[in-house]
Amino acid sequence: MGYVKDLFKEKADAQGKEIKSIIEQHGNKKIEDVTLAQVYQGMRGITGLVTETSLLDANEGIRFRGFSIPELREKLPKAEGGSEPLPEGLFYLMLIGEVPSQENVDHISATWARRSHVPNYVFDVIESFPVSSHPMTQFTAAVLALQTESKFAKAYNEGISKKEHWSYVYEDTMTLIARLPRVAAYIYRRKYKNGEHIQPDGMLDWSANFAHMLGYEDESFKELMRLYLTIHADHEGGNVSAHATHLVGSALSDPYMSFAAGMTGLAGPLHGLANQEVIRWIEEMCAELNTDNPTKEQIADYIHKTLTQGKVVPGYGHAVLRKTDPRFTAQMEFAKRHCPENPTVQTVWNVYEVAPPILEATGKIKNPWPNVDAHSGALLKHYGLIEEDFYTVLFGVSRALGVLASLCWDRALGFPIERPKSITTEWVKKFLAKSETVA
Repeated sequence: MGYVKDLFKEKADAQGKEIKSIIEQHGNKKIEDVTLAQVYQGMRGITGLVTETSLLDANEGIRFRGFSIPELREKLPKAEGGSEPLPEGLFYLMLIGEVPSQENVDHISATWARRSHVPNYVFDVIESFPVSSHPMTQFTAAVLALQTESKFAKAYNEGISKKEHWSYVYEDTMTLIARLPRVAAYIYRRKYKNGEHIQPDGMLDWSANFAHMLGYEDESFKELMRLYLTIHADHEGGNVSAHATHLVGSALSDPYMSFAAGMTGLAGPLHGLANQEVIRWIEEMCAELNTDNPTKEQIADYIHKTLTQGKVVPGYGHAVLRKTDPRFTAQMEFAKRHCPENPTVQTVWNVYEVAPPILEATGKIKNPWPNVDAHSGALLKHYGLIEEDFYTVLFGVSRALGVLASLCWDRALGFPIERPKSITTEWVKKFLAKSETVA
């Protein structure tokens, strides 16, 4: 890997000194109060983590090392003849904190290509599952099977110094990311394409090779993969997949174990399955209305019906964002260039015009605007990737970039095991009774 690894160590050493100084001078400074509602309701909004790779702003959306999605699409290097950013560049940015050159990105691509060979026993593990098994079940099991390759686990067992942890975590990170597209594509071809597998092409960039192994040679689909794998890579540290990876990694589980934990969280319906729910909601609406291109009036009526039934409009609303997700906008701009006539894509756009004012009028929804999941399924289906259960695997391949770059930083900065304090409801009742007595 050479100079990128050395550069990362240089950056991490400098930031480690800065953090140590901050803690020494300001370690007792309180940054917020916590309410009982937050304690009971999923720790929502409690600031309790440091994640260097990205930060979510309620109005501007996700920023990777300070750069917005539109800025990344402009500044990150692109494939020859392409217009979308290469995920290799985003990984470099998250890891190093600087916008990469084309040479930096080519170096990452070449490194991942060299490390992409997947041992045969991993395929044997996948083949041991019934073909009917969910793709995320097979994917997570394959990641765990790859764990036998962990350099960190082997080095830790040999008694390495804590100061060396980062180096082996870095090596595992680079190898795991390199192999994920091959594993994911194998699962896809096994489950949906009669086991007719496609060998990797080491001359292609990471995303294009993934598209190739999936069986899609359309250049615009390769561009979609570059965009998709970039914009889904990270979303600060509090979401389930990122937090789970960080949490398990804090116990010094190796990157394979840690990432597998993140993927079991991503597989949950409240996290990584949202794009499936969006496209299914649209298809159910079209089926009920007996049209591929419902009018805005029909869409409005169907939204009201959905809300009346006590259901949500999938793809709308976000725990933090209070405006249209820039990741949605990026996909909409892609669609306008590549598939503006697709009826499902047009329906996504019409829902975007109709849904927000209806949702806002209920007075119950803080954010009536679309998130990233409101558009991605329509784009995938346009290119023929219709297998909705596989969408979360695509998400997982992308999310590896952010959570594993962050894991490298966790070990380089020597972050300790995560161990928050918990309380019981009995404790809460005694606390409240005491507070009322004092008052």
